[in-house]
Amino acid sequence: MLRSYYFSDESLLEGGCDEAGRGCLAGPVVAACVILPKHFSNNTLKDSKKLSQKQREEMRDIITQDAIAYSIAWATHQEIDTINILNASFLAMHRAIDTIKIKPHHILIDGNRFKPYPQIPHTCIIKGDNLFCSIAAASILAKTYRDDWMTKLHNEFPLYNWKKNKGYPTKEHTNALHTHGTSPYQRITFQYKK
Repeated sequence: MLRSYYFSDESLLEGGCDEAGRGCLAGPVVAACVILPKHFSNNTLKDSKKLSQKQREEMRDIITQDAIAYSIAWATHQEIDTINILNASFLAMHRAIDTIKIKPHHILIDGNRFKPYPQIPHTCIIKGDNLFCSIAAASILAKTYRDDWMTKLHNEFPLYNWKKNKGYPTKEHTNALHTHGTSPYQRITFQYKK
């Protein structure tokens, strides 16, 4: 069972942050920041990778309805190529924190590294999306938003079948790259193998 909060202090608002799309060959990296009510609980809520697409979409509706505040932001494929994927992930998370309507007092980050956000302390938690509700919620929003975006891009470039692979380096995607070349949404600095 996921925990609601990292700190016991009832006055602290914690924002969970996570991203989706770091390992993709195309498209943006998308991040979300979510502040959930103190005693939020849902038996389906977990790391987005452990849910089906239908479960993720159902949970997205619950999260966006019940959250105290949430925001979604991204870094483009061009920014990824310019500053690298790690820094682009931090940039996307900073943008999500920038745009959230209620600022958290503390940020919980999924993973082991983060570029500090001005005037808001943070805690990095390895596999935090398996431990804390707010990070799991952020993982679901980031994943579903990015999947929807890649499905829209698929309509422009159906050769790569992004509606199915979402830009990840599947055999089908890499074969399409070798056959048809790169699209305008490709991360040029990323290596892909046949």
